[in-house]
Amino acid sequence: MGRAITDAAEAAAELSRLFSRARRAVFFGGAGVSTASGIPDFRSADGLYHQHFAYPPEEMLGHDFFVTHTAEFYEFYRERMICLTARPNRAHLKLAELEAEGHLAAVVTQNIDGLHQAAGSRTVHELHGSVHRNVCTRCGKTYSAEWVLATEGVPHCEKCGGLVKPDVVLYGEQLDERVLLASVKAIEEADLLVIGGTSLVVYPAAGLVNYFRGDDLVIVNRERTPQDGAADLVCACDIAAAFDF
Repeated sequence: MGRAITDAAEAAAELSRLFSRARRAVFFGGAGVSTASGIPDFRSADGLYHQHFAYPPEEMLGHDFFVTHTAEFYEFYRERMICLTARPNRAHLKLAELEAEGHLAAVVTQNIDGLHQAAGSRTVHELHGSVHRNVCTRCGKTYSAEWVLATEGVPHCEKCGGLVKPDVVLYGEQLDERVLLASVKAIEEADLLVIGGTSLVVYPAAGLVNYFRGDDLVIVNRERTPQDGAADLVCACDIAAAFDF
């Protein structure tokens, strides 16, 4: 492992230096990026996986549960997965600024909240989809998150009556191949890869790190990750504070 930093101000100064000299930086982020925006993550002490529901969250977010318990799935989805009051935090906003300035080539995210786009990021590869796209399984008509929240029970298409499914990757489903390939290409071509707010334990997303061939690998995460040993810099601090530069 390279250098380790726990002070957020020091981390911000180092990130500023690395981004300023990068030509094709890529940011790869997870749930921890959005916790400062009030969206709970999954695996931390206060995360969804440590809260009590009628069914385990891991089960409710599975493809089989969606098929067999569609009404219960949508109850959980509306209440816990859609958070339209959330606003981009400093990390989202800085990443959008870096892209506009020509220092950041792409964001690869495991999040489904759309906050990177809300902050102004343009090249965003959403590995796990987005709550802002909900698609009729019969005719393909797309509905917004607001539309889903306004419905009750199991939502059906206004055009053909088909079942509407969130365009998110549930457990047991494959990642979208086009998004996956675009993410791999971005990481392969990056000279700086900053990984933030992810424990790097969910595959296949976590495996994308192995495609990086650039100069600087940086991890910004409060807890240790399996990739810390391979990083040139590890910033064990709040990610929003680390991007306050």
